[in-house]
Amino acid sequence: MSQLNESPIITVERRKAVTIIIASVIVALALGVGLMKVGSGFASRSSDGITVTGSAKTSATADNAVWVLSVSLSAPNVGGAVGKVDSDVASLSKYLTDGGIPADALTLGAVSTYANEEYVNGNSTGRVLSYRANRDVTVRSKDVQLVSKLSQGIGTLLQTGIHVNNYGPQFYISNLPELRPALMSDAMKDAKLRAEALTKAVGGKLGALVNVKAGPIQITTPDSTMTTDYGAYDTTTINKTVTATVAVTFKSNG
Repeated sequence: MSQLNESPIITVERRKAVTIIIASVIVALALGVGLMKVGSGFASRSSDGITVTGSAKTSATADNAVWVLSVSLSAPNVGGAVGKVDSDVASLSKYLTDGGIPADALTLGAVSTYANEEYVNGNSTGRVLSYRANRDVTVRSKDVQLVSKLSQGIGTLLQTGIHVNNYGPQFYISNLPELRPALMSDAMKDAKLRAEALTKAVGGKLGALVNVKAGPIQITTPDSTMTTDYGAYDTTTINKTVTATVAVTFKSNG
């Protein structure tokens, strides 16, 4: 009799609750089956082959040098600043040519000037305190040893009062296009040897090549472990190490 006397509203709410519970169970089962299928798919893919990384390196010697030196001076007026810069650039050029750098290996940049304004509490007063002039001198030479020697000895010029900003020469190798194919080949051989060792250790046999992905070339100082995602290129030293890497996927039989 109590069931017959139940409120229609309560009966509807109970049906809604039962419906929600059933729907939740169905969704949970569907998700579980789906995840099982996804998991088995990843497992089958990972069992299809073996991916290894191979590497190869070689020593290289820079055969190009680029050395940028900047002369910067200030004076009460523009003419005075430019005159001082021109005088110091002439002294710098003489130091370089006397040291063995041909005159045609020097490139003189344009003279740039700007005003040094007075500021009070972060606000410009409109008053110009002085003017600064700058000019770059760029050395380009294949005699990397001579450039290195002159860079190390430029302190003697600075002691005479010449204002030169020296950030050091940059050294580059020009035969990278010839080195790259041989390094890639050796890196592939290294990858194959590693893959064979791994598969042999578990009683398997190495199958056919599936995929190859070449990494960026890393040009570093000797014995350096520095790497970057886009490839390192150290320019501070004449002697360098060039490294190539490849990621290789083979089929695995057995």
